[in-house]
Amino acid sequence: MKPATILVLLLSIPCTAQASGYFAFDAGARGVYQAALDLRFGEAETAMQSMQQQSPENLVIPLLENYLEVLRILAEDDEAAYRRLSAGMDKRLWKVSRGDPQSPWFRYTQAEIRLQWAALKVRFGDYLSAASDVKQGYELLRDNQNRFPDFKPNLKGLGLVHTLAGNIPDEYQWAIRVLTGIRGSVAQGLGELELLLKYAETNDYPFENEAIVIYSALQLHINGREDLALNAMQRPGVKTANSALFAYARAQAHLRSGRTDETISVLQGSPRGGRYHPFPYTDYLYGTAQVYRLDLAEAERSLTRFVQSFGGKTALKTAWQKLAWISLLNGDQQGYYQRMWMVKQTGTARSDADKAAAREADSGEIPHVRLLRARILFDGGDYEKAYQFLKNREAEFTYQPRVQLEYTYRMGRIAHKLGKIAEARQYYEQTINSGEQQPWYFACNAALQTGYLLEEKKDMENARLYYRKCLNMKPKEYASGLHAKAKARLNRLS
Repeated sequence: MKPATILVLLLSIPCTAQASGYFAFDAGARGVYQAALDLRFGEAETAMQSMQQQSPENLVIPLLENYLEVLRILAEDDEAAYRRLSAGMDKRLWKVSRGDPQSPWFRYTQAEIRLQWAALKVRFGDYLSAASDVKQGYELLRDNQNRFPDFKPNLKGLGLVHTLAGNIPDEYQWAIRVLTGIRGSVAQGLGELELLLKYAETNDYPFENEAIVIYSALQLHINGREDLALNAMQRPGVKTANSALFAYARAQAHLRSGRTDETISVLQGSPRGGRYHPFPYTDYLYGTAQVYRLDLAEAERSLTRFVQSFGGKTALKTAWQKLAWISLLNGDQQGYYQRMWMVKQTGTARSDADKAAAREADSGEIPHVRLLRARILFDGGDYEKAYQFLKNREAEFTYQPRVQLEYTYRMGRIAHKLGKIAEARQYYEQTINSGEQQPWYFACNAALQTGYLLEEKKDMENARLYYRKCLNMKPKEYASGLHAKAKARLNRLS
């Protein structure tokens, strides 16, 4: 969550009503919940209708309705549906507030409904309202944890909020504490989720797979630990053959780890059609993996299918950017410009990746083809080929500051992955010295990666120095993601 989002958290007190109904997350509820997570929305709706007929006073039904609605909106990236259905949150909160306040599910269901809608609100740019829901959801969970410390579902939401709160830049921390009372750290939040997953290994915990996906995403995008993210998604309970959502999450962890073939294999086994709701992001990720494998024809088919069939806006700019790269790698410069024009015309620039695509389109600068190919080889995990592709070619990249800086950055990243640590450090230092005042992300990430190397050597003092260097740079690309990882490492070292 962005600093500005949490900065504007509002104080509010959740209301309750006279007790009526009961909470039972029984076999029927589990069936609805699992079908919703698997994106088998039709089956989930049918089973929920049966629940409503057989046990209309069961107050977990509003929570299940919320899961189904939120997941559908996220899967389709449907902003119109979000606007149309947003009033449903308050109706469900009223329903569950009729339950018994002495039940651990009473506050938990209210908190979950609020946090799920907060995720939607952030997705569609309603940061003020999202912040209010995060604040109220957190207060409900904290109160519930105090009242019912053995109720393990609390840890899922608390772990998430504590991780995100701990990742707020230092200059905003005082405001968060004064305005909201939310305190936390990345280590605390991830630790809570780890305790929860440990508990689930030997106990019946119905939300285990959901907690795994949350934990994996936080390790991937906040903590910068692709290995831990991937290990989590490979737990026995996560059945990717039955869930496009879980397949996507596992494939993301594989792809970020440079395991392109495994990414493709997981996505090829992802369920489609029939019982399963369409999930176009699978096409996007599959196309991205094929770009990294340099199977340009297959990548073009998958990404074209995504941009033509997707009704939302998230990742459209990035998809058109990758299609433009395919044109460039095929020697079609005119095709590159045409597709970069589509980057300007479609989608939204809320994510770091979409912002970077928009910046490339606005710059009018065409990527250096050799550097682009090396970047793709690197992202696909073919580090040796990328190294040989760029080695001893520095003289070719001195004609423009950005190109020269990208060359030293790419060489540093490739050498790092190949275990050529001294060489990597040399290239990283060159990148930092030349690029820390530039608008590009190369120096910022070079500082972050140098921090990783120093931390591995147990040189914690200098690791902190480079993480702070990363935070002090303000690139116009990928800044939030890079700063998130640097802040997470600083918190852990503290």
